[in-house]
Amino acid sequence: MSKRGGVSDTHTQQQRDDYANQNNPNNQAHQDDLDNHADQLNPNNEEHQGEEEEDK
Repeated sequence: MSKRGGVSDTHTQQQRDDYANQNNPNNQAHQDDLDNHADQLNPNNEEHQGEEEEDK
């Protein structure tokens, strides 16, 4: 009996590893993702504020 439609048919091992790392709270990639999300939501973070408009 053959296996059909599993994740291994649609994703590479590297893609599966990356997904697992991003969703493992003990992994640095997971913490980095949370930090980045928090930075983007922080209105005082200059890196994620967007472009400034010029005064006319």
